[in-house]
Amino acid sequence: MLVNTKAKVGVFSIALGAYLPQFPSLVPEFEAQYEAFKKTIPDTVEIIDGGMVTTKEQSMEAGDKFRAADVDLVFLQMLTYATSYNMLPAIRDLDVPVVLVNVQKLKALDYDHTDIAAWLGEGYACGAVGEAVADLERAGKRHAVITGVVEGGDPAVQAEIEDWCKAAQVRRRFRDTNIAQIGRPYPGMMDLYIDETNLYNRMFLYTKQFDWEKMWAIADDITDEEAIRAKAQDILDTFDIEGGGTIEKVWDMAKYVVAFEKWVKDEHLSMVASHYDGFAQGKAGVLDSMLIPAFSMLIKQGTACAVEGDMKVAMAMSILKTISGTGQLSEMYSIDFNDDICIIGHSGSGDADISDKKPTMKIVPVFHGKTGGGYLTQFYPYTGPVTYLAITQDGDGHFKFVVAEGVNEDGPILSFGDTNMRTRFTCGAREFVNRWSEAGPTHHMAAATGRHIDTILKVAKIFNIPVDIVTR
Repeated sequence: MLVNTKAKVGVFSIALGAYLPQFPSLVPEFEAQYEAFKKTIPDTVEIIDGGMVTTKEQSMEAGDKFRAADVDLVFLQMLTYATSYNMLPAIRDLDVPVVLVNVQKLKALDYDHTDIAAWLGEGYACGAVGEAVADLERAGKRHAVITGVVEGGDPAVQAEIEDWCKAAQVRRRFRDTNIAQIGRPYPGMMDLYIDETNLYNRMFLYTKQFDWEKMWAIADDITDEEAIRAKAQDILDTFDIEGGGTIEKVWDMAKYVVAFEKWVKDEHLSMVASHYDGFAQGKAGVLDSMLIPAFSMLIKQGTACAVEGDMKVAMAMSILKTISGTGQLSEMYSIDFNDDICIIGHSGSGDADISDKKPTMKIVPVFHGKTGGGYLTQFYPYTGPVTYLAITQDGDGHFKFVVAEGVNEDGPILSFGDTNMRTRFTCGAREFVNRWSEAGPTHHMAAATGRHIDTILKVAKIFNIPVDIVTR
């Protein structure tokens, strides 16, 4: 990844302080359970440890740590019964979800040989969950519950924890990095237009504006021939180039990719949205002709790059790339009524990680609907489950996710240089287009291999925005 960010996750556990002097064996028991729980949290996030809380004062100390770290999410381990004063002081000043982890130590108690201490220590986590949620509701806090068992392992619990950490990573990426807007959106595509201040206030994402004059000169100072040669080979390894590819043929492209990589790091960018509508002559024409594959090389490294100046789809691509490893620019392309299939794809930069064979690069004399001509890239998305995510806004500027899951199938696709895939939806192609369009998703959406709606719902809860699920 060109820009690395690590989510910050607050973690604490609670138990009723009144139990501990009554049953001293609970102290080492709970300490061991808490240490074991922390080890289930993946190292892709930074743990902000609030400790084991049994008093209001300890809860306040945990809250101080969480606020100071600006945590993206909080995991609360329910060790046994505990009242809400153990929980609320730690989270009352936070605006992130609290995930109540109700994981019982034993699959079942030995009914004939369990005393009160063993019951409280190994089989009573569930007793406090309902009232904790009731108080989170009254405090206006977002919440979720994970229930499971430690004994024998619980893959469902582990998957939920890891999904929440992926969702937290999206918040941290939006909060710590920037989105670049080069030029402006495609003229007249008013669904793409965006208020950058509103974007920052609602989604934490800061916009850096760049003029094309600056981008044309971005490679002027790149003189390291070894780095350019290595990047040229990377391009050849990534794409099959129509008519054959050589180091010399992609040298200028490689030079710009090296420059773009430095730019991304220097400006701390995780997303780029660009559109050029000039005369495409001189340096402008050189850069414009190779922009699609150059940005595809950035996407491969985790920086979402969207054409037509669509910042919202760049965000969607970044979300899917973060949670799934793939994030492909897409739009509704055509309908195959014979096979009841939607043809979905796009002309422009794409994600090599979504392609199950080497993507191709070809030169076209004109970019349809745009200035100039040059290189197109075509990717060949995997068959099997696929998830689509669009980000849109209502009349008051509030953001909304629109999501759908389908299945990509083998079959004929268009071959003039644009990525396209054949997606079947459970509701049928005609009904899908109706439902998707009625959700008002904007022109573009992002695509990812696999089924990811459940993780996207967690991302939405972290950002506190609604989700329209079109089909699963």
